[in-house]
Amino acid sequence: MTATIDEPLVGLAQQADDVCALPLVRRLSATLDIDPSRWHEGDALPRGWHLAFFSVDTCQADLRGDGFAGLGVTLPNLGLPRIVFGGRNIRFIRDIPIGSKMKRVSKLTAVDRKEGRSGKFAVASIQHDTFIADDAEPAIVEIYNYVMREAAKPAVPGAPAAAPPKPPSMPEPTHRKIVVPDEMLLFRVSAVMFNPHRIHYDLPYATDKEAYPSLVVNGSVTSLMLLEFFRSEAAVEPTSIVLRNAGLAYCRRPLRLNAVEGENEWRVWADDEEGNVVVEGTMGVTA
Repeated sequence: MTATIDEPLVGLAQQADDVCALPLVRRLSATLDIDPSRWHEGDALPRGWHLAFFSVDTCQADLRGDGFAGLGVTLPNLGLPRIVFGGRNIRFIRDIPIGSKMKRVSKLTAVDRKEGRSGKFAVASIQHDTFIADDAEPAIVEIYNYVMREAAKPAVPGAPAAAPPKPPSMPEPTHRKIVVPDEMLLFRVSAVMFNPHRIHYDLPYATDKEAYPSLVVNGSVTSLMLLEFFRSEAAVEPTSIVLRNAGLAYCRRPLRLNAVEGENEWRVWADDEEGNVVVEGTMGVTA
């Protein structure tokens, strides 16, 4: 069952300002194991690295119990406290020079209430338009989807574990790399992005309160690793990025980064050793 709600918040634009600061670019570069000294003011920001900017500066006292700081856009209160990132669709129009001032105009474009086997949930779509300084046209246009879910239910002793989803059938990759995200990587990405969500660094909270088997790898971590893998193999900048979160990755568990080369776009995905897809989508190579 799906119901679209007409919320007063839908379409309300909210603006944020930031600077494409060289020190932050270099910190992200170091976190991704790329020589940070290669970047200088005036260089084009690598496409996709804008994810490190426009962090939500929620005061410490206003953080939720799970550390969630908000999305930069006000969401309606639907009684669904758990928010999971669903996916992103990014279109690059022009590059952002390192050192430039930026502004981002964000708005909630839709909220769809649904009900499934796991209970009630909602899908919220947010559009972000990122501008360089006072430009009239955006440099980046993107749509983010978030899934709002009910609170986690405590595990019942002796209850059978839910059957894992059947891994989808994926093509044979033409490029593959294996990575193992660890606690240091999760911490540094959370620090660079000013992300205080506890499931990415607080192991007792992640396992005891949220019932995860380990620390959860931030979806942006997997997306960035896929992006850098694509960039190294294709030797071009993406014209677009479309990624969907299909599952969860956990700390210290190997991830396989996969790609299939195409004429107009590359198909990319990350899966675990059992073939469970974590993130999948495309990287555009033509305008």
